[in-house]
Amino acid sequence: MRSPMRLCALTLAAAGVLLMPAANAQDKSPPESPTKSAPSTSSTTIPDKKLDATAAAVKQVATIGENYDKKLAEAPADQKDRVLGEARAAITKAVTDQGLSVDEYMTIMNVAQNDPVVRDKLLKRLE
Repeated sequence: MRSPMRLCALTLAAAGVLLMPAANAQDKSPPESPTKSAPSTSSTTIPDKKLDATAAAVKQVATIGENYDKKLAEAPADQKDRVLGEARAAITKAVTDQGLSVDEYMTIMNVAQNDPVVRDKLLKRLE
């Protein structure tokens, strides 16, 4: 069984796929700054429901990340952008299926990385 810290690390790595620019993206506008659209979040303002949703998404994102790491490693060079796009779509769906926006998910994960209270609450939900 994986340790919660390993799962958290895997999730952050998998979530990085969301932030990677696609080489063949048609929209060349710069990505929105997370601080522009993400809500201000601290340990006292993240509702339990959001932490529950984040924990559920973390598990799915980690699994998706592991699967797509393998697919990406095995993909021919000319297919890597397509595989990254599929991974990004799968991760986005896993997060939004839990009722979170990608910005909310990333904000909560960033807070958890820096706030031991939020991190502990999230890790307890991952056990």
